[in-house]
Amino acid sequence: MNSQNESKEVWGSGDSYEPYVGRWSRLVAREFIRWLALPENGHWLDVGCGTGALSQTILELANPKKVKGIDRSESYAEFARSKVNDPRAEFEVGNAQMLPIVSETFDVGVSGLVLNFVPQSNQMIAEMARVVRTGGIIALYVWDYAGKMQMMRHFWNAVTALDPAAHDLDEGKRFPICNPNSLKILFQNAGLLQIEVHPIDISTDFKNFDDYWMPFLGGQGPAPGYAMSLNEEQRARLRQRIYNSLPFALDGSIPLTARAWAVRGVK
Repeated sequence: MNSQNESKEVWGSGDSYEPYVGRWSRLVAREFIRWLALPENGHWLDVGCGTGALSQTILELANPKKVKGIDRSESYAEFARSKVNDPRAEFEVGNAQMLPIVSETFDVGVSGLVLNFVPQSNQMIAEMARVVRTGGIIALYVWDYAGKMQMMRHFWNAVTALDPAAHDLDEGKRFPICNPNSLKILFQNAGLLQIEVHPIDISTDFKNFDDYWMPFLGGQGPAPGYAMSLNEEQRARLRQRIYNSLPFALDGSIPLTARAWAVRGVK
């Protein structure tokens, strides 16, 4: 394989994102909101709202007065509008590092699976803190790319076995901020208080190999972007290598685990 065909990271198609990560991010979002256990009738901001998975979960579990989702992709914002049918929710396009919001507007600022894709993560946290009132909560979660995000570990382990030059594309290598210590330091540097880091483990059980493999052909994100940068022969080799590594159950399903790290702090 030749990693000179560097993957193009595309984020914009809700229909492609949902079967890849969206369906699992919704499960993490539920555990995240339960962990926060915040009072009802709050004003929530969802930074990097994507397809609306976290915003929808807030509406279902936290009984907010309002949820505002911000995402840099007009396609994602439009997808979220089409899927989240609730008068308490609104979605608009905006930059996580320069939020188009007046200071001290929200009770809670949250973000799901976005931090590591923002060029200046410290600026994103500073902006979230700016728009949340004093005493409010800032919280987020990211995948444990280097550890127990097993669907991606199987993918990248196979990639680097076949193409050692692709090592630096591995999300576990690229996103060193996605670990408890780095997240805690990030929140400390933003001046946040009462910081807590918490692991969220969910089951990501795939019905069969196609259920696992096909979402990697959707082109959304680093791993699918890499898969689609390969020619057909290279992709077939990668497919077989991953197939041989997966822990199939007797019924052909593939039971895996995905861990996310969640962090919260008080302004």
